[in-house]
Amino acid sequence: MSLLESLRFTRGDTVIHKLDPRVKFLMTLVFFSISVMYMHLIPLTLIFMVQIPLVLAAKVFQEWFKSIKGASFIAGFIFVTNMVSFYYFKGAITWDLVEYSLTLTLRFIVLVTSFSVFFITTSPDKLSLALEKAKIPYEFNFAFITAIRFVPVLADEAQTIMDAQRSRGLELDKGNFVTRIKNYIPILLPLIINSIRRSLELAEAMESRAFGATEDRTNLYSLSLNRTDMVFLIAAISLAVIAIIYRLYGPQLPNLLGNGLIF
Repeated sequence: MSLLESLRFTRGDTVIHKLDPRVKFLMTLVFFSISVMYMHLIPLTLIFMVQIPLVLAAKVFQEWFKSIKGASFIAGFIFVTNMVSFYYFKGAITWDLVEYSLTLTLRFIVLVTSFSVFFITTSPDKLSLALEKAKIPYEFNFAFITAIRFVPVLADEAQTIMDAQRSRGLELDKGNFVTRIKNYIPILLPLIINSIRRSLELAEAMESRAFGATEDRTNLYSLSLNRTDMVFLIAAISLAVIAIIYRLYGPQLPNLLGNGLIF
């Protein structure tokens, strides 16, 4: 459930919180593009390190660390499955294969953490305004924002159901892999039923407020880029340009772990 916590907005009065959501989304896209563009540990490590000052400036290190903790299981699964597949098909494990697996794992962590910084520091209301500025139809806009709002609620509800089932003697952490999956059935059924019930209540609330009765919508606030937004915007674009130029014309990055045979 820690991975779902990365979608929970944390209120703050920092520079990162006050940034225009369009600028923060562009920064996230830059991190995403660079992590996909490179398959080496050095640039991925640098992108990961660049995010740390942003997290510290936003004062959301604990929330950001929860997203890393939640992604650690999937990251470990990616590393293990790559190593097993390499050994199965090649019959040997070399240092360059280990580095390749570490690169894929680090790429996943960078992708998760970059998007977690965006969602943790961006208010759903401001994100909705940004989507309206991008001419996204309001129906899709509303559905997306509602999903973001309810994912952390579902995570809290799932944790409550798990605690209640544990108090009734359900052991979620014992047994083999298949047994553990079966143990989660008493968790999923109440969660699905409550989700359907909540969706019906939301539909009735929207209908009572005449949702979609008019296409002319007004907002109390409007988005505009200030000087700080322009500084971060220029920095993000500069980082993207440097990464693209180095990727096309720069020297090939060396393997940090070497190419020797392990076993």
